Amino acid sequence: MVNAARVQPPLFILGSPRSYTSLICAMIGQHPQCYGLPELNLFATDTMDEMVSQFTGMRQFQMHGLLRTVAQLYAGEQDMDSIQMAWRWILNRMDRETTQVYQELAATVAPLVVVDKSPIYCASPNNLDRLNAAFPEARYLHLVRHPISQGQSILSVAGGAMAIFGGSIDLESDEAVVEPQIGWFDTQVNILEYLAEIPASRWQRLRGEDFLNDPDRHLRDMCHWLALNDDVDSIEAMLHPENSPYAHLGPMGAHLGNDINFLRSPDYRRGKIKPPSLDEPLPWRPERQLFPEVRELAILLGYDGSPS
Repeated sequence: MVNAARVQPPLFILGSPRSYTSLICAMIGQHPQCYGLPELNLFATDTMDEMVSQFTGMRQFQMHGLLRTVAQLYAGEQDMDSIQMAWRWILNRMDRETTQVYQELAATVAPLVVVDKSPIYCASPNNLDRLNAAFPEARYLHLVRHPISQGQSILSVAGGAMAIFGGSIDLESDEAVVEPQIGWFDTQVNILEYLAEIPASRWQRLRGEDFLNDPDRHLRDMCHWLALNDDVDSIEAMLHPENSPYAHLGPMGAHLGNDINFLRSPDYRRGKIKPPSLDEPLPWRPERQLFPEVRELAILLGYDGSPS
């Protein structure tokens, strides 16, 4: 049995969907002293029974990350048989709190540091409070993406279904309009308010564009902060997120568990990312610009009103 005392404080990556969280989580998770996870979504509810009841029907895909993780950890593979085993594993824990189940998984991979990036955690202060209750010494990376780039990206997924699903609807226009900057703003506010109560030594903020423009430097800085080895082999391993056991589409019944574009193409490809100006017209509503409060918050988070 794994000694729970060996469990290291996890690293939770907090950010909006489509903010490079899948790629960067997988990169950090490939460090030999870490274990990168797909989206577990465990802290979205108090109990396992509530989670299974909530993530059903059109939301069943939100169970995929947990199913794939259980299959990989306890069967050593992800196929239809191991996914069925994972369902039995979950059903045997229906009376438990989700925090207990998360702690059990963290103990299973101990002493490796768990790295998780489930965006649903940032959708509600209650979800974030569960993180703190389960792991009061956890560390956090607040990962930010430019609101225009993030909005354009999120609208590219399933015809904007992700934005609609997240409640990013502008109801103040003549007719309801899908408006992704609403979700971006609400998510950042939730994260900022949560981190305001967390000691500064336990969290960092980073623009995703900066990370991907110079991953070697930022990965080394991350190693120093997390007290991980920063040797050449460790950095090289982190530059290959495609080697994660979760960096591909899973079997039928659990094929997701992460951003589908990442699952289809998980390699890190070097290149320069230039955030747009905060003052340019919105690609999805050319007659509009960012809301003033969104622009102001983006500036606070490190963006400016001129092209980089």
